[in-house]
Amino acid sequence: MGEPAARATELCDAALAGDRRALARLLTAVENRTAVAEAALRRLYPLAGRAHLVGITGPPGAGKSTLVAALIAEVRQAGRSVAVIAVDPSSPITGGALLGDRVRMQSYAGDQDVFIRSMAARGHAGGLASTSGAAAAVLDAAGFDLIFLETVGTGQSEVEVAAAADTTVVLEAPEMGDEVQAIKAGLLEVADLVVVNKGDRPGAQRTAAQLRAMLVASVPRNDAHHHPRPKRPEVLVTTASTGEGVPELLAALDRHRAAGRGGPAEAARLARAEHQVWAIVSDRLRDRLHGPGRRAVTEATLHEVAEHRLDPYTAADRLLGSLGWRD
Repeated sequence: MGEPAARATELCDAALAGDRRALARLLTAVENRTAVAEAALRRLYPLAGRAHLVGITGPPGAGKSTLVAALIAEVRQAGRSVAVIAVDPSSPITGGALLGDRVRMQSYAGDQDVFIRSMAARGHAGGLASTSGAAAAVLDAAGFDLIFLETVGTGQSEVEVAAAADTTVVLEAPEMGDEVQAIKAGLLEVADLVVVNKGDRPGAQRTAAQLRAMLVASVPRNDAHHHPRPKRPEVLVTTASTGEGVPELLAALDRHRAAGRGGPAEAARLARAEHQVWAIVSDRLRDRLHGPGRRAVTEATLHEVAEHRLDPYTAADRLLGSLGWRD
């Protein structure tokens, strides 16, 4: 057994036994795409698949972190365990950092059944870090009942969360015009539940009514990630700062999971598997093409494309051919 495999076995054994420091180290390895992470995921992935993965997305200012903190309280009151992957729009140099609103989540730091992890987006589009799915699999294998994936919140690039989650919750804030932005971003097309947060503000019920009207007018269909839309998403109103409406939201999450067992859930799992596998294939192709003995050919080919002496399709065929790929 090599050193990475031995270290992975050590960390996996400790994490599965409830050692939260070992779990944190595993997630660090996953985020950094190390050999230890790959060895660990080979062992842990067969143990995953039991948790309910819930994506929380929406425009900035809608109160995602506050709502997640309120959901943690509700989940723990029900005696269930919960983990959070909160993705920050941080740079690859400084890494992830807890945003101000997430400080309130740290009141659960001593709770063995709560685990909160901030991850850096590192420039990855789509609202999630590129390793969020692998991190969720680790937490799933560790036995958490619910796993919340809180996206960056850039508003227009959040739809990727639908491929990573069993249930996608889209947050809106009243009277901010966010419902229009949600349509532009395609967020309503991937929503399983729509939540108007900050329900104590004037116009919250009007915003909820407008969203319901928009959803009635829309035709349910599958999105680009093959995430099924078997029916229109339910629209709820919450005030996360006081907890109002949060028990109803948790109940709606449970209903959605129960209703999705079978066909819709299987389609979502297949979409997630496709997303994960193709991401790894893409990364490995890129690594091979930039590896020793091939870097010069790859860079020369890219220069030819940049100078318009070669078209991108022929370039792709040439590079794949250098790996032994033949039609």
